[in-house]
Amino acid sequence: MHSPETRDEQLVLAVDLGTGGPKVGFVSLTGTVAWQDHIPVETRWLTGGGAVQDAEEWWRIVCEAARRGLGSGRVSAGNVVAVSVTGQFASTVPVDARGRPVGDCLMWMDNRGAAHVDRIVGGRIGGYRAGRALRWIRLTGGAPSPNGGDPLGHMLHIQHDQPDVATAASWYLEPVDYLSMRFTGIAAATRASMATSWLTDNRTLDAVSYDEDLVRLSTVDASKLPPLVPAGSVTGVVRDDVAADLGLPGDVRVVAGTSDLHSATYGAGAVLDYEAHMAISTSSWIGAPVPFKRTDPIHGIASIPGTPPSRYLIINNQSSAGRCYEWLRDVLSLQGHRLDYDTLSTVAAQAPPGAGNVIFTPWLNGERSPIDDRRARGGFHNVSLSTTQAHLVRAVLEGVAYNSRWLLRYVERFAKRPLDHIRLIGGGAASDLWCQILADVTGRTIERVDEPLHAGIRGAAIYAGVALGHVRADEVRRLVTVDKKFTPDPATHAIYQDHAIRLPKLYKSQRRLFSDGNARALVGAAPERLQD
Repeated sequence: MHSPETRDEQLVLAVDLGTGGPKVGFVSLTGTVAWQDHIPVETRWLTGGGAVQDAEEWWRIVCEAARRGLGSGRVSAGNVVAVSVTGQFASTVPVDARGRPVGDCLMWMDNRGAAHVDRIVGGRIGGYRAGRALRWIRLTGGAPSPNGGDPLGHMLHIQHDQPDVATAASWYLEPVDYLSMRFTGIAAATRASMATSWLTDNRTLDAVSYDEDLVRLSTVDASKLPPLVPAGSVTGVVRDDVAADLGLPGDVRVVAGTSDLHSATYGAGAVLDYEAHMAISTSSWIGAPVPFKRTDPIHGIASIPGTPPSRYLIINNQSSAGRCYEWLRDVLSLQGHRLDYDTLSTVAAQAPPGAGNVIFTPWLNGERSPIDDRRARGGFHNVSLSTTQAHLVRAVLEGVAYNSRWLLRYVERFAKRPLDHIRLIGGGAASDLWCQILADVTGRTIERVDEPLHAGIRGAAIYAGVALGHVRADEVRRLVTVDKKFTPDPATHAIYQDHAIRLPKLYKSQRRLFSDGNARALVGAAPERLQD
C-alpha cells in the first residue's frame, strides 16, 4: 500500500454537515480538494415549532459518499490519515452509549423548548430576566435563547416532553460531535462545539469543563452532557468495523468536530487575530479571531471560544443573504422555467449602481445582527413605473450588501479596529458582480478565495492539518489562495453611501409594522447556509 510522503498527498475525509445535507470530500492537509459530493436532506417541520432531521440518514449518506470517493479512482485509501467533521451547530442529537440516535436531531430552528427556557431566564427586558441574563453573559458571552432555538432549549424539551427519548439517551450531542462519535465510538465535545449551549465559563480558556452553577441553573441533566476535550484534539481513531466497512486504513485519526463558523476561518485562510472573513451563503456573517471575550448583546455580536491558534472568535448572523437571491429566482421563474444565477447576474448588470434608487431590505426571515428582530420582513422601496426587472435584481444584491455594511460597522466597533482585505466564501462569492458590489458598498477590499463553495470541507481538512502538527497556523493564509481581489471604486462607493445610510432608517420606520403585522408569525425557520 502506498504511504503518503508529504502533507500535500495526505488526505482528510472531510464532512461539512450543512442544514441542507452533508458535503463529503477527500481533501489534502493543505486544502486541495481531490473529490467531493453534496447530498441533500430534508428538514421535517412539526406542529408547535418543531424542525427535525434524521441523524441516522446523515451517517448513511456520509458512509455511502466516502465509499464513492474511495472508488472514484481519484483517491487512494492509503493516503487518508484523518477524519474531520464540521457543520451547522446549535442543534441536538440524542444518542445511546454507542452513539446511535435514539430520536430525531432537533435542528437550530426547533423552538419547542421555549417554555422551559422561559422559566429559567424569561423576563421583561428583551425577553430576559435582567439579573439572570447578565450572569450568563458575564460567564459565557451569551445567554440561552428565550425562543428555545438552541441546545439548552432542545435538551429541556427532550427531558420534559419526550421522556422515552430522554431515558434512552446517554448523551446529547452537537451534530459534528455525533458524526465524530460514529467514527470513533467515543463521546467528546469541545467548548467551541458546545458554545451555544451556554454552559461553560469562557472568561478564561484554561479549564476544560462545564460550569457547575450554570448547569444547575439550566436544570439540564448533567449526566448527558458529553465530556469536553481541548479544541484541536484528536479524539480517537476510526473504529475497526467502520474502517473495514469504508475501506480505510486502521490508524486514521479523528479530530474534534468544529462548527461551520470555526472551520470557515481555516477555509477562508483567516485564522490569526483580526483576519476577517465574510460568508455570503443562505445566511451571512462576518467573523474574525480576536484575543478577548466580549459581548455586544444589543447588536447580536459576541466572541466565543475558538479553535487553535485563535483564543476567541467573533460570532454573529444575518438571517437572509443568498436566500434572498434564491427567493428572487423562484419568484421570477414562471411556468416551470427556472432561472439560473448567471442569468440573474447578467440581468442585474444591466442596471446602474444604485438600482434606479430602488432599495431592497433583505429581512425575509427576520434578523439577528445587528438588530435582533425575528418579525422583521423584507421589501422593495421607492419602486416606480420606470423600475425595471434589472433594477429589482440589482437591488437585491445591493440590499444584502447594505445589510453587511451595517453589520460590519458594529463588528469593527466590537474589534476596535477597521477590518480590511476581507476573505469571502459561500455561494454568493461565485458572482463577480456581487463581489464588486460588496467592495463598493463596504469600502473594503474583498478577496474571493478559490472554490469558495468548498470552504467548509477545505477548512475542516486544514484544521486537521494544524491539529496533527503538519500545518502551521501562520501559513494558513498563504495555503488558501485568492481567486480574485475586488477593490472599491471611489465614485461608486459615493453613490452607495446614501442608500446604505437609509437601510437602518427603513428598519426603524417599519419596526411597528413588523411587530403588529407578524405577531403570530413563527420566525426562525431559515433554510441552511448555502455554502453547498
